[in-house]
Amino acid sequence: MSQPFAVTRLSMKPVLRALVLGGALLFTTPALLAANLPQGMQQITSVEGITEYRLPNGLRVLLMPDNTKPTVTVNMTYLVGSRQENYGETGMAHLLEHLMFKGTPAHRNITEEFNRRGMRMNGTTTTDRTNYYELFQADDDNLKWALDMEADRMVHSYIAQKDLDTEMTVVRNEYERGENSPGSVLMKRMQSVAYDWHHYGNATIGNRSDIEHVKIGNLQAFYRTYYQPDNAVLLVAGQFDTGKVLQWIHHAFGVIPKPQRSLPQFWTTEPTQDGERSFTVRRSGDIQIVMIGYKVPAGLHADRDGISFARSILTTAPYGRLHKQLVETGKLVQVFSSSMGYVEPGLAIIGAIVKKGESPEAARDALLAGIEEFKNNPPTAEEMARIKRDTANSYEKMLNNHESLGISLSEYIAMGDWRYLFKDRDDTDQITAEQVSAAAKRYLVRDNRTVGMFIPEDKPQRADIPTAPTMAEVMKDFQPKAGTLSGEAFDPAPANIDRRTQLSTIGHLQVALLPKKNRGETVNVSLSLHWGDEQSLRNKSTVASLASALLATGTSKYDRAQLADEMSKLKMSGGLFSFQTTRQHLPAALALVAHVLREASFPENEFRQLRERSLVGLEASRKEPGAIIGREMAQHFNVYPKDDFRAPKTLDEAIADLRAVTLDEIRAYHREFYGASKGELSIVGDMDTEAVKAAIATAFAGWNSPAPYTRMVNRRADPPAERRVFNMPDKENAVYASALTLALRENDDDYPALRMANYLFGGSGMNSRLMERIRQKDGLSYGGGSSLSAGEIDPVGSFSINASAAPQNMARLEQAIREELIKALKDGFTAEELAKAKSGMLQQRVQGRTSDTALADGWNSNLYLQRQWAWSQAMDDKLRALTLEQVNSAFRRYIDPARMSVYIALDEAKAKAAALGTVPSSDAGSHVK
Repeated sequence: MSQPFAVTRLSMKPVLRALVLGGALLFTTPALLAANLPQGMQQITSVEGITEYRLPNGLRVLLMPDNTKPTVTVNMTYLVGSRQENYGETGMAHLLEHLMFKGTPAHRNITEEFNRRGMRMNGTTTTDRTNYYELFQADDDNLKWALDMEADRMVHSYIAQKDLDTEMTVVRNEYERGENSPGSVLMKRMQSVAYDWHHYGNATIGNRSDIEHVKIGNLQAFYRTYYQPDNAVLLVAGQFDTGKVLQWIHHAFGVIPKPQRSLPQFWTTEPTQDGERSFTVRRSGDIQIVMIGYKVPAGLHADRDGISFARSILTTAPYGRLHKQLVETGKLVQVFSSSMGYVEPGLAIIGAIVKKGESPEAARDALLAGIEEFKNNPPTAEEMARIKRDTANSYEKMLNNHESLGISLSEYIAMGDWRYLFKDRDDTDQITAEQVSAAAKRYLVRDNRTVGMFIPEDKPQRADIPTAPTMAEVMKDFQPKAGTLSGEAFDPAPANIDRRTQLSTIGHLQVALLPKKNRGETVNVSLSLHWGDEQSLRNKSTVASLASALLATGTSKYDRAQLADEMSKLKMSGGLFSFQTTRQHLPAALALVAHVLREASFPENEFRQLRERSLVGLEASRKEPGAIIGREMAQHFNVYPKDDFRAPKTLDEAIADLRAVTLDEIRAYHREFYGASKGELSIVGDMDTEAVKAAIATAFAGWNSPAPYTRMVNRRADPPAERRVFNMPDKENAVYASALTLALRENDDDYPALRMANYLFGGSGMNSRLMERIRQKDGLSYGGGSSLSAGEIDPVGSFSINASAAPQNMARLEQAIREELIKALKDGFTAEELAKAKSGMLQQRVQGRTSDTALADGWNSNLYLQRQWAWSQAMDDKLRALTLEQVNSAFRRYIDPARMSVYIALDEAKAKAAALGTVPSSDAGSHVK
């Protein structure tokens, strides 16, 4: 049967891309003495009859004289392939290969000359290199012409638009031929699914749209960059006179100047695959294929040999294990293996051909079972000896025939050194069964594999994505409506806010109404309700949280979907306690919110869904560094008994409480606590105040909480400082946090100065002392900072620092934080820093008051605390009047590093490896703002 793609019989390295026939090879022409070389040319090294020379412009020349055949091979390898292509340029290296046959001003019709001279020629492109070769009858005129032509087209090829116009369709047809091949299509998908970032994920042929639309300027730039003598290796093998050939090479190539450009550097490293991937290709066809790809090291890594042996032992007919288990028993038509990518980590592929109509899933499972069995049953001595013998024979055949040496040698040239071919050959005999078994166990694992299947489908279910029209086409008939979205220029000064706001009491609610003309007649609502006391709310935190979350899932009149529709009709966005609507819909929106709060039905199916989502969320946080640190810090600074409404829970306690709570308890909580006996309602925006007051009175009338409200007095913990480290295996990001509690209220004299000091140290984002050090200077962290809290009534405050970094950088991050904190306490902040901080903080406070949501929430807070926005103006004045001495003194008086508890969550193995110097530190540069 015809094969869907080439099947590698012996799964060794690049040498076996060309199996050749041959006879004895006689190296009859010695390398010239250095004294007889053309001027400037150097003889570099010689291995088994192949001698390397170097020209001043960087061109490497390999000569392999062989008088056993009256033929000559000229092979030019350029160290560029599809791996070097950029976005929108896929397939360009291969397309350029085609254009290299379109001639130069001195060689206008290269292909015609090839035919006239009877030369066999071609070019090939892979991920890592491009090569051009000519094979012809040994003749001085032929050889000199070939050398002159290769030198000429290296730097003088037309690479013209007219040639691109015709050759593009040729290459596109080559692409189309590949699209008809099930194996070719499956391999393309294998690459794209297996690789996330590396260009090995792009097929060398490229993407159709890139082939069709690539610009000639891009091709010319690619050509000028890579087709230069310092990026090329010339091989001449066969029957020739070495002295003549070196003179001809010097004459043809020596005149090409050494390029001044630097070759682009590529630094993308494919991350470790973190789970099995699978894909399916469904196309018209008559063959089913299963393909399993494993990420493997680059060709120079010793494990690549072990994996090559494993592939051969598993798949080579007639003695491969999978062949015997699955092909000879009739379960599969054929098994095969191949590989791709040698310069950088590539893929080892094992696959099978499956009869049409039989299960590809069963074939996949059988292949995987055979691979897993191999990992538990090392290669036998007979298997190892057979692979070594067959491989040695292949090397011998290749080296005995110069006609096919060029393409095989090109692969080793791309890997960095042509001599590695010989070392590779010699190393093969040293490979042990233990090495093969260890490599198989290391790389042929579930989370490192990508599984693909080609399944014939006569009527595939595809969705072709049409091309969108241009913006000009879409907008050509657009007629704008008359503008109605106007609003007033509102002054956000605290005095103006107080002056414009109407304060009243409606029922038991304190109400603040701030009417203002808004664009789109928008209006923002904020509602706060209070009930219960320390005793009545004991053991009620979980029930209260679930009751609040379930409010909008159903009422006596609406189910969840109907309620969502009603809110949409009223242009409501947000939640029940804080939302935006419009002037027209505000009274109805208030009525709907009151209805939901008063008549929530708590449907059983919604309760079940919420609990399951909550449990999944809690379990998902079990191994999250930030969540772990947050829970541990909360426990360390907790002063409340476990049944207190404010007491934090451990993860297991939270999960247990969630599992134990019943729907009856939630309904009972709503019945026994909910009501508007104590609360604040603030509305800011476009409204008819009289209509709104009437709506509030109607909506909340007679709805009182059965549980009288008494404010719970907050208490401050001041535990001894501790330092705890949590091991987080397989986590790429580490988290740092530290904190101490403070006896601090917002009305304390020191609060403004301490607030400013925190802003300077780590509260002002990128320009803070802390972020300047850990991100801008040291490049350790993407984000971090410090925060300060103070009690509104009770003296319960805190100061904390947080940041993230790679585990291998955590020790440096912690040291940097400590140094910056000590420096700020010892040397203080500067007058210049303070002036900038005052300007920034005060402007931010003004900006905050431009938000209607912030104004509504702020009014709720002020009403509860029995104050107005004049308090904010007084805070602005205090901040503006601060002296440097006040700021530095307050920071020193309250912040004591010795009292700060420190928490770190990181992958300890990565951190220890960095400390031992076995892995590089990660550069956390600011690639995203």
